Amino acid sequence: MIASFLLFTSIIAFVAWRQTRKTEVNTLSGLFLAGRSLGFLVVGGGLLFANINTATIIGENELVYTNNMTVIAWGVTSVFAMLLVSEFIMPIYLRTGIATTPEYLSRRYDRSTGTLVSVIFLVSYIVNLLPTVLYGGAVAFNALFDVSGLLHIGYWPSVWILVWLMGAIGCLYSILGGLRAIAVSDTLLGMGLFAGGILLPFFALRYLGHGDLGAGLRTVLGSHREHFNSIGRTGDPIPFPALFTGMLLVNLYYWGTEQYIVQQVLASRDLKTCQQGIAVACLGKLFSPLLLNIPGLIAVHVFSRLRNTAEVFPALAALVSPPFISGYIAAIIFGAGLSTFNAGLNSSSTLFILNIYRPWRLSKGVHVEERSMVRAAKRFELGVCFLAMTIAPFLVFARHGFYTYIQTVNGFFNVPIFTIIFVGMLTKRVPALAAKAGLLFFILCYGLTQTVFPVPLHFLHVLALLFVLTAGLMLIVGRIRPMAEPYQSVANAKVELTPWKNRYYYAVALLAVMVAIFMLFSPLGLAK
Repeated sequence: MIASFLLFTSIIAFVAWRQTRKTEVNTLSGLFLAGRSLGFLVVGGGLLFANINTATIIGENELVYTNNMTVIAWGVTSVFAMLLVSEFIMPIYLRTGIATTPEYLSRRYDRSTGTLVSVIFLVSYIVNLLPTVLYGGAVAFNALFDVSGLLHIGYWPSVWILVWLMGAIGCLYSILGGLRAIAVSDTLLGMGLFAGGILLPFFALRYLGHGDLGAGLRTVLGSHREHFNSIGRTGDPIPFPALFTGMLLVNLYYWGTEQYIVQQVLASRDLKTCQQGIAVACLGKLFSPLLLNIPGLIAVHVFSRLRNTAEVFPALAALVSPPFISGYIAAIIFGAGLSTFNAGLNSSSTLFILNIYRPWRLSKGVHVEERSMVRAAKRFELGVCFLAMTIAPFLVFARHGFYTYIQTVNGFFNVPIFTIIFVGMLTKRVPALAAKAGLLFFILCYGLTQTVFPVPLHFLHVLALLFVLTAGLMLIVGRIRPMAEPYQSVANAKVELTPWKNRYYYAVALLAVMVAIFMLFSPLGLAK
């Protein structure tokens, strides 16, 4: 198993190096945006694997195992949000020529608003995104390779070792290769994801049926049918009404505002490529339940009880797969963890250099050479990596499940930022004061509802309610103290802006498959 893991990991690293060895990473554009030269397959692969990471693989399978298929909504419904982003938000970003979403806020409101949002992004990455990815990878590897047993140490020390090993490799990869190396390896991993998504359920069903695939399938379909249900009720991880409230807002934020996601798309060579890449990522999201959810569903019939339910995916892979395939799946998990970690590191330095460091130096009248900023970016990545690796092992103490922790904490950062961007795009006179007041109001109220004054509402409903209240607050401030001059968008396109003419046909097909998946995993389908 270790040999096959090293083989597949080396192949991906070698191909990524071959494809990127001539890429210039000594410039900000090369390091952060791959020179705005990525094709649609690379954009789609980068989007998909920046999203699908170890935290997602571990967390979603855990929730299917302990609850049901309602967690499938995070991935499947994102297709609708991605298509909206492709049609309405990305053309705005590409037309203005921005490199970061806070840069758009700096133009729409003022520089201090962009700086404030950059700081919020950085805090989010340091305390939530990067540590959860590293922790998820550590959990998976400990279960697959039994690191605790091999080294004769406790579970927590083994998590520390694996977190720091993954963090060191990921940081080195990001610093040396830049965004293009990340995107190319993501594309290769995306291909591997689909293969792994087919292989693991195949071997798991054969194991369950004692060598007979059909018998294993009949076992899964014949009992524990409540686990098939994706139509959530009150008390489930995702109540069905939440799909139309907070989940829609979170997905719109994630695919249209989240810097490490948007940065993959801003590196497209033109708008057509951007929209095609998003369509490729949508297709990947519709296939992703094969790896993110189905193993957890099968594991219900394999494991009657697990000491640590977060280990359900790697424990299943280690039990049912031949050693060669287990190594392959371990390589996919390793790559998935590094993919999001690298993208987060790269975006962290992008935000810091372009929205905080460079403007601050210019305000002091100091001209900073590009090579100097590149060096500062790489040093900043090292610092962020150190903080994330220090925080990650403590996630073992997270309450209410690993994945629920991730999504709940995200609420402090995601919808507040989307709210001020949404209002900014739809209005012309709402001032910077309204944006800052809206951010403060939203974050403070959400924090109170999740800690001091818990409310009897799912956190996604709370996010939707606060979105409406915050938008209303901003509009009131805009009416009382409007901008002296209405905002005028200044075109500064760096790429061709002709849209993809066939996008609507593909959008209809993708949405039809999305609805069909929900019907399949519902009381009208397999959950009868």
